[in-house]
Amino acid sequence: MGSCFSAEGDGSESERKEPTETSQVAPADAAVPAASGDTHASASPSVFAHPPGNAGPILGSFFCPSFASISRPAFVYLILRRFFVVCTKMAESAVTEEAAHAEFISNPEVAKSEVMEEAAHAKLVSNQGPEKHICCKVMTYEELYSATDGFRADLFLGEGGFGPVYKGFLDSINQVAIKSLNLQGSQGDKEFLTEVLILGKLHHPNLVKLLGCCADRGQRLLVYEYMPLGSLLNHIHDLPPGKQPLDWSTRIKILLGTAEGLKHLHDKANPPVINRDVKCRNILLGEGYHPKLSDFGLAKLGPIGDDTHISTRVMGTAGYCAPEYLLSGKLTTKSDIYSFGVVMLEVLTGRKAKDENLPAPEQNLAVWAVNLIKRKDFARLPDPALLGQYHATSLYRALLVAALCVSEAPSKRPPMADIVFALKTISEMNSKHMKRLAPQSEAPSTPTRTGSDGNQVQDQEQGS
Repeated sequence: MGSCFSAEGDGSESERKEPTETSQVAPADAAVPAASGDTHASASPSVFAHPPGNAGPILGSFFCPSFASISRPAFVYLILRRFFVVCTKMAESAVTEEAAHAEFISNPEVAKSEVMEEAAHAKLVSNQGPEKHICCKVMTYEELYSATDGFRADLFLGEGGFGPVYKGFLDSINQVAIKSLNLQGSQGDKEFLTEVLILGKLHHPNLVKLLGCCADRGQRLLVYEYMPLGSLLNHIHDLPPGKQPLDWSTRIKILLGTAEGLKHLHDKANPPVINRDVKCRNILLGEGYHPKLSDFGLAKLGPIGDDTHISTRVMGTAGYCAPEYLLSGKLTTKSDIYSFGVVMLEVLTGRKAKDENLPAPEQNLAVWAVNLIKRKDFARLPDPALLGQYHATSLYRALLVAALCVSEAPSKRPPMADIVFALKTISEMNSKHMKRLAPQSEAPSTPTRTGSDGNQVQDQEQGS
């Protein structure tokens, strides 16, 4: 059964959660903060010369309404949330669906302690343009059970931070990725609502599409588009024998697309959306290595009004978390930018964000790389697999952008709009350089012969 949730406010935008995978799933390595004494140097911002107009995040004005004066979009949000809670009770107490709906309709009010957070979500839903629907197809458990052939073992894609992900086949969509949320504790329900009520409205070419949801028989399942090339992690680290590493242009293309997705979250959503878990495993690749951000289970709405940050429990993945977030729990869009800088360094160097198998000074990629950049020791940084594929200036500028992103001071980290601009410039510069080299590399070589002394001698064309 398919439908669109409707919010008849000013319009609606929402935040999305994506699949994680071994092929399309992030592992349960989230929520492991690491102590950090990292000190990162910033570099000259000249790489961002002539950035586009308004590069900073868009922070709309916002006030938290009282429960009595809550707006209609917020009311719809609360009603929808209550619906999913009732669905769980229905499964536990064998209440019929009709009775559950009756309870839901007759008792829409929720605890006032939840109003602040839910009103903020409703604010996002109602602020994003003229379209008034949170489009998400509601599916039954039977549909998804059938789509995975009973969640067959050979269709298992991997274990995410909040549950397993399976490949499925739906008649109307063909291949999909189906995530089953772990409902032990309250996090599963919270993530489910975050995915449906926010990501159902955030649409961008570099965000994985949420196609459907299921809150049936006590289950919480989310359906996403299937990304056939898996995660970026599978193409950067621990490549199997015979698998070719990504070339320079493909790596920059992936970084640029990922930056475009983050820019959309930070600049177009109101309030801005902070992913909070940007890493190689959560960047999925489609045909032609088209990147899409996934896994928004830890996502938070950013600061609004006069606030400069939000305070929250530290969650994320060791090696990717911004130092100020680790130390204080203060979260801003700059936290995502730090994580993106670490991803850039992984892609450029071929090293992992945190690798305890390396000598102590090299275990934290951001610290090691920035120290080398400060000393202008660039020769040790690039992935050896990239040799001969880039212009030296392109490499320098890319490393400079990454170093700025992982600056210890959040104020020194550039906004995503500037990063997008810089990556486009780097891509164009390298393309022009490689095209200039192409005629030389493709020119036929001059025939040679072995002279009487045993040395190779070029044959000379005979003039007429």
